[in-house]
Amino acid sequence: MTAADTPAPPTTTVWRNPDFVKVWGGETVSLLGSQVTDLALPLVAILTLHASAFEVGLLNVARYAPFVLLSLFAGVWFDRRRRRPTLIVANLGRAVLIGLVPVASLLHVLSIPWLYAIAFGAGILTVLFDVGILSYVPGLVERRDLGEANSKIAASYSVAGIAGPGLAGFLVGVLTAPIALAVDAASFLVSAAALSSIRRGEPEPEAPAEQPSVRASIAEGLRAVFGNPILKHLATQSATFNLFQNVVITVLLVYLVRVLGIGPTPLGLVVSAGSVGALVGALSANRIRTAIGIGATLRWSTVLACVSPLLLLVPRDSGPVSLVVLGASLAILGANLAIFNVNALTLRQSVTPDRLLGRMNASYRLLLFGTVPLGAFLGGSLAGLFGARAALVVGVLGVASALAWLLFSPVFRLTAIPDHPADDTAALAGAATND
Repeated sequence: MTAADTPAPPTTTVWRNPDFVKVWGGETVSLLGSQVTDLALPLVAILTLHASAFEVGLLNVARYAPFVLLSLFAGVWFDRRRRRPTLIVANLGRAVLIGLVPVASLLHVLSIPWLYAIAFGAGILTVLFDVGILSYVPGLVERRDLGEANSKIAASYSVAGIAGPGLAGFLVGVLTAPIALAVDAASFLVSAAALSSIRRGEPEPEAPAEQPSVRASIAEGLRAVFGNPILKHLATQSATFNLFQNVVITVLLVYLVRVLGIGPTPLGLVVSAGSVGALVGALSANRIRTAIGIGATLRWSTVLACVSPLLLLVPRDSGPVSLVVLGASLAILGANLAIFNVNALTLRQSVTPDRLLGRMNASYRLLLFGTVPLGAFLGGSLAGLFGARAALVVGVLGVASALAWLLFSPVFRLTAIPDHPADDTAALAGAATND
């Protein structure tokens, strides 16, 4: 067992790091607002603008297309300059864009094209923030505390997910879906203020004697991922899972609302069950890894995350039993996704040198989130042609197909996380066999 798998002494807890606490607190508030948007934005299209399933799919395409278009450039950007200023600007920009939805609604000019444009613009800023925050946090905490820091942030995702959908369902029912989005706009301002209050200075990245071109920098980041068996297999497995998971996500709300007849309030409770499971998973992720090892943890969490969506096909109405089955499916899925994501993120950060963190995260997220608009388009198209249930069947069976990686991926054979990053891509690739 390496130092990365040994529980840190109590005196090194990230709660003693005031700058991390500020980032964590601001991000928790922002995540709560974003959970409201995740439910309220498609409901704006479904309930307010009476969008078709295909149009809802295009909305998700607009939200996630920037991950395909800009992720690699964002990685180069963050590896060449201080990360915090861009994070602050990204949050301020998202506050403005999401705030346009309730304003447009009040002015009676809200439309599907408006929604697409706002979703696309907010997606651009989300790419910047997500790549930047993944690269910024490792500089705020000791490397041995990365697992704990990632666990705390993942727990915040889960807490926000528990409160967010229920709050969103309530706000949509009371205020309408467009007005509910004002909560997310305000939450971005809180996160920007928290980042602005950090006192720890962030050094400028070391400039090489000769600055490589953007193209060469992007290529180096891609080699950091695809030249390393650990990062390569994590990325490709997750991309397969995400592709079909986004087929499910795209059609699930339409299916629950229009086919099963579930109203906004019980819908919010069902969706929040997934976040309850994710909270349990996030809080237990490091303990499970310590007990059974990194490979076994990733293996079992993959199995359960891949098979649990099959339960979504069981309910045929909006009765209490159906709600329990739906909630159980999402809870099991959420718990195991959190366990997998916390440990996979810590593994990725641990084996990657700091100078490559931005580009590694960007390359990884390009492959990971590049499948999101494809999944959204596929889900919307299948639902439009064959109905929401048929699309849901394709989605959950596709999610289960990610189990194939268990047969050959070296990630699932690891016994511990390497306790330091490699100095170059060749050594990085060798880290997969050090254990």
